[in-house]
Amino acid sequence: MDFYRSHVLICGGTGCTSSGSVSIEEKFKDELEKNNLSDEVKLVKTGCFGLCEAGPIVIVYPEGAFYSRVSVEDVEKITSEHLLKGRIVKDLLFKDSIENDTIKSLNNVEFYKKQKRIALKNCGVINPENIEEYIAFDGYKALGKALKEMSREEVIETVKKSGLRGRGGGGFPTGMKWEFTYNAVNDQKYVACNADEGDPGAFMDRSVLEGDPHAVIEAMAIAGYAIGASKGYVYIRAEYPIAVHRLEIAIEQAKEYGLLGENIFDSGFDFDLEIRLGAEAFVCGEETALIASIEGQRGMPRPRPPFPAVKGIFGKPTLLNNVETYANIAQIILNGAEWFNNIGTEKSKGTKVFALGGKINNTGLVEIPMGTTLREVIYEIGGGIPNGKKFKAVQTGGPSGGCITADHLDVEIDYDNLISLGSMMGSGGMIVMDEDNCMVDIARFFLDFTVDESCGKCTPCREGTKRMLEILDKITTGKGTLEDLDRLESLAKTIKSASLCGLGQTAPNPVLSTLKYFRHEYEAHVIDKKCPSGVCKDLLSIVITDKCIGCTACTKVCPVDCISGERKGLHVIDQEKCIKCGACIEKCPVDAIIKK
Repeated sequence: MDFYRSHVLICGGTGCTSSGSVSIEEKFKDELEKNNLSDEVKLVKTGCFGLCEAGPIVIVYPEGAFYSRVSVEDVEKITSEHLLKGRIVKDLLFKDSIENDTIKSLNNVEFYKKQKRIALKNCGVINPENIEEYIAFDGYKALGKALKEMSREEVIETVKKSGLRGRGGGGFPTGMKWEFTYNAVNDQKYVACNADEGDPGAFMDRSVLEGDPHAVIEAMAIAGYAIGASKGYVYIRAEYPIAVHRLEIAIEQAKEYGLLGENIFDSGFDFDLEIRLGAEAFVCGEETALIASIEGQRGMPRPRPPFPAVKGIFGKPTLLNNVETYANIAQIILNGAEWFNNIGTEKSKGTKVFALGGKINNTGLVEIPMGTTLREVIYEIGGGIPNGKKFKAVQTGGPSGGCITADHLDVEIDYDNLISLGSMMGSGGMIVMDEDNCMVDIARFFLDFTVDESCGKCTPCREGTKRMLEILDKITTGKGTLEDLDRLESLAKTIKSASLCGLGQTAPNPVLSTLKYFRHEYEAHVIDKKCPSGVCKDLLSIVITDKCIGCTACTKVCPVDCISGERKGLHVIDQEKCIKCGACIEKCPVDAIIKK
């Protein structure tokens, strides 16, 4: 076994990879070799650390130095100063990771302080492409315990007692779903994993597979044992190449170590896994559409019952959970149902992973105990709203969810509370909006997404969402009426009650919630023909005030030459030619140009 005096952990998640972490890793290799440190310092490519806003991230142990926004140019300095001379490069550290010249542990950094990592336990800690690192952190110990010490019924009962609910959006009790599939009588059963994460701004499941793929593999094997299945499928988007690549490596490694395949742990239990690639169809996140796609058919939902637990893949009983749900299983088996049940609220146990984005200082991946308030997430973990702007709303659940206002910031996050506010947990997207966001435009954005993603099978969703989008287009272009608002609300309720699957049933949520909490903004659009936030271009004018000093900076950046005026004199914008791009506003040195 090799021993190293230092470990350099480099984020290898999609976010940091897109910001250049691969080049940073290569540069570290070169610098370590140049300084004869290759035998003393170990480079580890990990999954997502969570704090995406600070990426690319490099953490050096044993000191725990948290370097943020690292560039290739910084690597030489970190190597020569920290790794060679033992002097931490303080000016490259994350701002909240040092206090009084003392390095904080990650648990004391504000972003991580209120988090509890269960599903993300190994993300940013281990090399996801090395099964031995997963095993070193108790990996596959739960599978061994289940196969050697527990009956199938005991495994299912443990999951039931834990209170774990499905993390894919519906929140159905996981143990109950396992029990239904166990009770189905058939010569063949399947276990499936829904990794078709398609919500705008959501990247929870992708990050788990990138940072800890063996956690999902182990859980699926445990599920296979519990329900009596010998075959499993992971349905994942081809658009997630890093996650697919690491999952492929993990499956092959598990087979090499005898943790997948025949007679696992000499127990007589056989289980194998196969990957099925999806092709960016949001509707395939719905379980029956996903099953159809696995079978090679067009991904379209079908009426239920029969449910997949009775008739799923190839007509056989199928257990289907999403990535995050599976990521909790091994630790529930190891630590016991009571351990998990003691975390969270009365009806929502454990933790939930959210992708925190939008108008927030600390964008990234967070895992919080159920019952944490929105205020804690936004202002403590998220660091508040940038540029001193005022918080307006937070959208949870993506296109299927709704907007929650400042009046409800102290509501505890759980399944039932979010639904009561007109939103939902969903898979875990959490988009924060400030005073500059137009809520009518936000509703239109999500509905536009839903219209594109509708499979077209049922009329309410196929036609109804298009009619809703047409009304929203009228409103945002100044052509709407008060009657349109009534028609929009009526249509939304009809689609919600009459659509075939969850996509159509939840598609009206962003519209209904914004109508409920921000009706005054809709009325401003249709009565005053104004967008209060200055977002809807057809309802705003850009004008130059008498603060203009005639510097001509605006004329130089205007793409349509619609600004006229003499140097050192007041300039004027031709409203008919102006395309409202805002380039002049950004360029004006004295803030003389405003939206009206």
